[in-house]
Formats: sequence, C-alpha cells, structure tokens
Amino acid sequence: MPLSRHIVRGSVVAGATAALVLAGPAAFAHNCFIPMHSLKGPVSSNWFVVSAELGAEFVAGFSTECAAQRHAGYAALREARLPVGIKIFEKKTIGEGSSNPNGANDKGLEYFSAGSQLPFQMIGAYIEAASAVSCD
Repeated sequence: MPLSRHIVRGSVVAGATAALVLAGPAAFAHNCFIPMHSLKGPVSSNWFVVSAELGAEFVAGFSTECAAQRHAGYAALREARLPVGIKIFEKKTIGEGSSNPNGANDKGLEYFSAGSQLPFQMIGAYIEAASAVSCD
C-alpha cells in the first residue's frame, strides 16, 4: 500500500476516534444497550438498532464508498468478536439499578454510564477495516 494511503487511513481512524470521544456521550445519550452479533434478528418498534455502519456515519461522519469496504468492516468485527451493532430500548430506560449479573460486563445489558467501550470499539474497528479497502 502506498505511503499516502497509510496517511489517509491513519487520518480517518484518528479523526473517527476524536469524533467518538467528543460526540460519544451525546450520541449515546440513553443509558443502556444490548450488543448484537447479528443484524438479522427480529425487528421491533421498541428497539432502535445502530449497526456499525450507521454508527460510523452517525458518530464519526464516515461512510463506506462501496460494498467491499462494508464487507471488510463487518468481517473485521466478526474476527475480533465485537458486536456488529447495538440495540437501544426506546420506550423507557431498562436495567437501571438492576442486580443483573450480566450488566455492564460486555456480555449482556451494557450501560453507557458504566463506561462500556463496546460501541466505540465496534465503530473504530469497522472504520479502520473499511477505510483500508480501495473501491477502485
């Protein structure tokens, strides 16, 4: 890969990371979410699903330019065993004050206020892998 391509890719990842740090709390204002390892689950009007692709665009302003970039982003998430999306319950806040042993441990119900980094890891890994692929 030419040096200029490494510089562009590094700039995209650095910019995305900065955007996540600055916009993260506002973008993920709800207190909890559930990591998704498949986007093919049942759909419900009670849940707002944020795929890695949507999160990258929403939080970091990054859009894939072709299917190859999109596929690379999701393949990287699967390889790293990171979620491919998160779902947020829209009707009310759930789990707050719960004694659920799977709360905020990267396995079940996650809390933004507990410092869960999963959404940011998901978006960062997606952007890094997708931006490494040329659409030429």
